Amino acid sequence: MVGTANRHRMVEMQRKRTGSGSEDGTRGPNGRPALQERVAFAVTEALSALAHRNPRSFQVASARVADQSAGEGWRLTTEHLLAEHLQAVILGAWDRGWQPADVVRIVSRQLGKRQVTLTGDAIAAQMQRYTPAAIDPRWASQLADLEARVWWRPEENHLRAWAEAQAIEWAVVVSSALQVLDLLAQLPKLEKLVPIPGTAAATGSAPPPQSAAISERVLARVRALLAKAESTTFPAEAETFTAGAQALMARHSINHALLAAHGQRSSEEPNGRRIGIDSPYEAPKAILLSAVAGANRCRTAWSRDLGFSTVIGFPADLDAVELLFTSLLVQATTAMMHAGSRTDGYGRSRTRSFRHSFLTAYASRIGQRLTETTGTQTARAATEPAGRNLLPVLAARSEAVDEAVAAMFPGMKDHAMASVTNSEGWFSGLSAADRAALRVDGELRD
Repeated sequence: MVGTANRHRMVEMQRKRTGSGSEDGTRGPNGRPALQERVAFAVTEALSALAHRNPRSFQVASARVADQSAGEGWRLTTEHLLAEHLQAVILGAWDRGWQPADVVRIVSRQLGKRQVTLTGDAIAAQMQRYTPAAIDPRWASQLADLEARVWWRPEENHLRAWAEAQAIEWAVVVSSALQVLDLLAQLPKLEKLVPIPGTAAATGSAPPPQSAAISERVLARVRALLAKAESTTFPAEAETFTAGAQALMARHSINHALLAAHGQRSSEEPNGRRIGIDSPYEAPKAILLSAVAGANRCRTAWSRDLGFSTVIGFPADLDAVELLFTSLLVQATTAMMHAGSRTDGYGRSRTRSFRHSFLTAYASRIGQRLTETTGTQTARAATEPAGRNLLPVLAARSEAVDEAVAAMFPGMKDHAMASVTNSEGWFSGLSAADRAALRVDGELRD
């Protein structure tokens, strides 16, 4: 499993720090109080059981950590030790390139809602040590979206506060905390896309937060068009609204590129943004994101086991990709559900293969349509006086994106599109994406 070495190192480091403790003295061999030594040793045993995938041993060891008969001193020591460990593994995740949204996503994907709320509180507790000026705006935006904030009293331990708010047994609290510790300790190293807390001020002027690269006026119009696309029951209308949004963002991206070429945004460079790819039907969803990214001069790298794709491109283009993908996923899912379920001639369900093929076809055709819209806007802009040098500018930006991809993912290879095993689903998906030509009535400008 990815990251197992990290987890084993954590267990061994904890074992070395704690020693075996002292049952009858006031201090352990490392000079720490004997009670703290014993608690730390019990936690180490529980983490070791998780590391070795031994559920029965973990159950026994976790119960020992949560033992209420050991007295209030044992519980208080356990609360403080587990809270410290949670903040430590979160800091380690930052150092390995993970961001708040990434951490919460992986906990949600591999554990559950209870552990997600625990992780959110641990993140908020860890972030207390930084001043706002030392936190990148994109990082702060994720914290706000996750509602990761300190809601407990200053004198409270965040783990105790969480336990009381959840109204669950102490043994469940301990088990949940240990599971989060085990998961976060094994996280692999990722590319650092955003300065980690404490270093943002040292990196100079930070890029704008998510969705700030697109002007508020354009953003409002794009969101309005996408909201209409998602709410209409007529596929033809939905595709026309989506095309309008793509045209607006394509034109905005072109203007961004021209401004950069004339030195008004000379510091702008490609970056990456992680976007969640959730089950079911992860492969066609990743294809849809790749198609939207390609239409907006970005590229993607799918980390299937971790549940996200990294989109690489310039800030305004990244905003466009995220907005469009989120909306198109809603539209595609609605169209897929409207198509209903399927069975074969023997009454066996063929729904999964039908929907997989449906979404794959939908992604393929929508990508073509969005690319056509971008091409139309590019051709139109290139004929205008301000766009005389547009094509070389766009070529240079595409080359910069390719270089960024090569630097972030040196071993990445292009893969063939997911296989299609249900022809009915494929043609139904094409039909859903093809019912209306993606045309926009009138000129759309920012």
